[in-house]
Amino acid sequence: MRVTWIGHSTVLVQTQGLNILTDPMWLERSSPVQFLGVKRVRQPGVRLVDLPKIDLILLSHDHRDHLDMRAMRKLWHRDKPLIVTGLGNDQILKRNGVHAEVRDWGGRVSLRPGIDVIVERAHHWSEYDPGDRDKTLWAGFTVTLPGGNLYFAGDTGPGDMRWATEARAAGPVRLAILPIGAYHFAGHETDNHIGPDQAVTAFEQLGAAYALGVHWGTFELTSEGINEPPDHLRAALAREHIAADRFRTPEAGEAWVIE
Repeated sequence: MRVTWIGHSTVLVQTQGLNILTDPMWLERSSPVQFLGVKRVRQPGVRLVDLPKIDLILLSHDHRDHLDMRAMRKLWHRDKPLIVTGLGNDQILKRNGVHAEVRDWGGRVSLRPGIDVIVERAHHWSEYDPGDRDKTLWAGFTVTLPGGNLYFAGDTGPGDMRWATEARAAGPVRLAILPIGAYHFAGHETDNHIGPDQAVTAFEQLGAAYALGVHWGTFELTSEGINEPPDHLRAALAREHIAADRFRTPEAGEAWVIE
């Protein structure tokens, strides 16, 4: 399994002959217009044009820092990947000529024998355009794999902190992709995102062999320092006596090979 953090929540996972991409985002700004809005401070670790042929895209929700429609259109027309997302997001994609398979939490989409995508519960919200708040479903995902599952939490707050335990029921997790950033707003914790401490709790609940920390260092969405989350993550791992090389935050574009 070869894992490359591209930036924010965009990750390329290469395993079992598949190229899997999460929440494609290459835009310069997290905004419907590219002359206003939150600007990217870390460039994508892999250029869109340099991606290998993509077989599967996991789209967690419709927020502008996770859904880059320009990238989705290009990847759809180039590769025709299987796109799996939560209820309602297919209509946004359809307006842009992109087809997706949608499921409610607990739904399953088969990719090939032994490899399925399960749409998992998350604690978040949605809004692509003004006035459509919570009209589409936000989700995480499990990809069942012969060598151990891939779990992608998407965007999630703590909620009841049972979503990780629920995902574990699908089988052993080889790699968990967990958000660790955008957890402070004006000095207070937000309920929409988990921080490093809660990410470590989720890692333990999943029983994952390894984890990749995402949703940090790319867009300054909240008040913690842009590069602060990895430092807090290392401290949280040390407190729980978890080896730092099991839950990593590599630089954008740096490949991590999981044996």
